[in-house]
Amino acid sequence: MDIKFDAQGLVPVIVQDYDTNQVLTLAYMNEESLQITLNEGKMTFYSRSRQKLWRKGETSGNYQQLISLTADCDQDALVAKVIKDGPACHQGTESCFNEVVYKKQGDPLSLNSLFELIGERKRSPQSGSYTSYLFDKGLEKILKKVGEESAEVIIAGLKKDREETVYESADLIYHLLVLLTELEIPFTEIQSELSKRHVVDHKVKQERLGQE
Repeated sequence: MDIKFDAQGLVPVIVQDYDTNQVLTLAYMNEESLQITLNEGKMTFYSRSRQKLWRKGETSGNYQQLISLTADCDQDALVAKVIKDGPACHQGTESCFNEVVYKKQGDPLSLNSLFELIGERKRSPQSGSYTSYLFDKGLEKILKKVGEESAEVIIAGLKKDREETVYESADLIYHLLVLLTELEIPFTEIQSELSKRHVVDHKVKQERLGQE
């Protein structure tokens, strides 16, 4: 397939997380960086600002392993699906796309989006923010809240109270994401672990106990 490079010899590349399909960044490749990427299996771009090759992760260690590369119908734009070794953005966020320009009211909030918002509160604390308050109080406070909310979910479930179970489950999930952020565990690690386990059909913990 012949990729069509523009007048500057570049082609735009949308980089997506292989596990979650989250858009990570928009970058550019020239012929050389494209060939290096295909040969080495690691994302290499061309930096327009520095006018040089940019091997993603060379200085930060946040490499991106190429899984697939797809061209659009005009062959003048690419989509790369990758497995990343760390945050995609130089600011330390999972994705470069974090600034909300427009969001339809009532649109469901994804776990990835919520995780990003929680991360922003840790990096940039805000006065009056409950999330910032939790990070300020530290791990012990966060763990206490996870324990409390777990108990509330159990109580609601025992009562078979649908509305209360939904409410308390939302609280528990939120506090779990706060805990992951505090421990600097990317949400993608949880998703990858679930994918490896085939959790729907296997009782992983019980199986492990039986093997010990």
